[in-house]
Amino acid sequence: MKVGLNLLLWTATPAEEHVPLFRKISQWGFDGVELPMFDPAGSPWKALGAALDGMGLGRTGVVVVPPEASPSSPDASVRAAAADRLKRTVDAARIAGVETLAGPIGAPVGHLVGRGRTVDEWRWAVETIRSVARHAQEAGVRLSIEFLNRFETYFLNCAADAARFVDEVGVPGFGVLYDTFHAHIEEKDPAAAIRAAGARINHVHTSENDRSTPGEGQVRWAESFGALKRVGYDGWLVIEAFGQALPELAAATCIWRSMFPDVDYLATRGLRFVRDCWARA
Repeated sequence: MKVGLNLLLWTATPAEEHVPLFRKISQWGFDGVELPMFDPAGSPWKALGAALDGMGLGRTGVVVVPPEASPSSPDASVRAAAADRLKRTVDAARIAGVETLAGPIGAPVGHLVGRGRTVDEWRWAVETIRSVARHAQEAGVRLSIEFLNRFETYFLNCAADAARFVDEVGVPGFGVLYDTFHAHIEEKDPAAAIRAAGARINHVHTSENDRSTPGEGQVRWAESFGALKRVGYDGWLVIEAFGQALPELAAATCIWRSMFPDVDYLATRGLRFVRDCWARA
């Protein structure tokens, strides 16, 4: 088990100016970082990978899809744009040395249409993501799809549906991203949800119910970690928390007030809690 820290606390566009931040994250005791990869051409991925290698830090990546490149769009040209964009992001991930590229890649975040998904939207997304997953398999990058709560997407909201999506895509290396924040909104029983997804879970976001310091909220951590161990999970546990440093991201994640004293507090307390809780589970 390795613990990472998502860089969205500081930036949505990693750059060489963040190398000192990598050093600080290493000094805190993390095993790696999660790189926001929203623009596959927007960061010097090779240089960042080399810097992280020099510090002994591993890395995962997080990605979203914009409305103009949605895998579940009824427009075939938009779906083609989604496949192209995600494949280019996979290529960037390979260059950066990313182990797992994860995120809500079935549909754009925040795009709500007043209904649930349709059979056609599901089919279009499965077909589009299958081509991306095959590309990721060839590139040696694990791909992971995240289910979100109902207030952020109508497309994929629970672990059981995410598991079914993975099964229908049917490509080795493609799995489920289990995020404790979303699960504790949508699932009646987090442990049962983890069992439903089982070995398909190939990435985990440890995110508190208020999006701040793990262990200081209402997430049922002992049950969740115990269930993850029982299904054989032994991958990354990435702390994903959000603050007010990035106004656009704060607005997207509805962070209207500070939920932790400072980033040092969140990172050090969160890391200690995740390691201790995992060891006890």
